[in-house]
Amino acid sequence: MLSRTADHLYWMARYTERAENTARMLDVNYQTSLLPQSAEVAQVGWQGLLAISELTYPYRELYGDVEPSKVMEFMVKVESNPSSIISCLRAARENARAVRGALTTEVWETQNQTWLEMMQKLSSGEFEHDPGQFFEWVKYRSHLSRGVTVGTMQIDESLRFMRLGTFLERADNTARLVDVKFNAQQNEFFGSSVGAAKEQDNDFYHWSAVLRSVSGFEIYRKVYRDVITPERVAELLILRSDMPRSLRACMNEVVSNLEVLANDHSAQTSRRAGKLKSELQYGVITEILANGLHAFLTQFLDRVNELGAGISRDFLIPS
Repeated sequence: MLSRTADHLYWMARYTERAENTARMLDVNYQTSLLPQSAEVAQVGWQGLLAISELTYPYRELYGDVEPSKVMEFMVKVESNPSSIISCLRAARENARAVRGALTTEVWETQNQTWLEMMQKLSSGEFEHDPGQFFEWVKYRSHLSRGVTVGTMQIDESLRFMRLGTFLERADNTARLVDVKFNAQQNEFFGSSVGAAKEQDNDFYHWSAVLRSVSGFEIYRKVYRDVITPERVAELLILRSDMPRSLRACMNEVVSNLEVLANDHSAQTSRRAGKLKSELQYGVITEILANGLHAFLTQFLDRVNELGAGISRDFLIPS
């Protein structure tokens, strides 16, 4: 396969997944902002979302103070933000159009229709009227795109590059989501027990919202059959291979697709991916929490970025 074609397919999948995960991060912050909590905790959550997305400076340059409505607007509608939902879905469509001949009709029409519907929704004010419903729509269109891709594309290198892009992006964004919610609440949930009884009910709704944002609430109930605790939420989203959006499940998929796509130049990239997968496979959540969850996730994100650079170098158009 031509590296240019592989590059467009890979990035089409990454941008589609990025739009979905941006919607998930915004949705969990929006939902938890409706729960009883101090203004400081709420503010830390929105600031953390910008920080972990590396968008604090461009946001402040445009808006100044951090306000929930402005953060959501910046992450959804602002075209100068390359990580906004509108920018991601435009980039996904443009990459799809560049390799229209390598896609099935269904895949192309899904990408194109998503873009057209989004522009209609934004121009009609549907996003401002009901942000939660808009985020659900973004997630649904991503699900549809992924399902149509798996259901209609030939199982060849084209599909492998799309799957590789999807799961590498998902790993990156799941780590960011976990870091946003856990780092912002670290002192409250992992520190002092003062006021623990008072916060118990709020804790349940907070972590339920986090789980629902990654479609993990029902899975949590099946796996643990007990009350929701921060430690178990972390374990589910990091180390459980049966949780589709966990870091471990994502790395399993990255490694399996890299094995199929391997060429004469990709041995180092495959080794790094395999090493990261094995660390998640044999990791223990108590050790991760003891050593610092934020440090673990920051290192994980750095290694995922290195993997992305290696994949670009070995298979795609050199950046």
